[in-house]
Amino acid sequence: MAITTKKRTRLTIDVPPKVKRRLRLAAARNDISMRQYVLEVLEERLAEDLPPLMEDEGLLALTAEADPVLAELWDNDKDAAYDHL
Repeated sequence: MAITTKKRTRLTIDVPPKVKRRLRLAAARNDISMRQYVLEVLEERLAEDLPPLMEDEGLLALTAEADPVLAELWDNDKDAAYDHL
């Protein structure tokens, strides 16, 4: 039995039959499994949608620059008191 060093978790999603057929075709055209195709697509989309990971901790950088929603929450008079701590 092969031992893998990377820990994985299972993700289960329900998709319409038409989407599954398209997924199967796209994966076949790329000569890869549906699983590999989905992983690659997710990685590409996550790279677009999320800021780069912090190298040291492997965590997303929670900064106003990295997340405009946080910037909106943090940049206000009430929160300004915490800027001096």
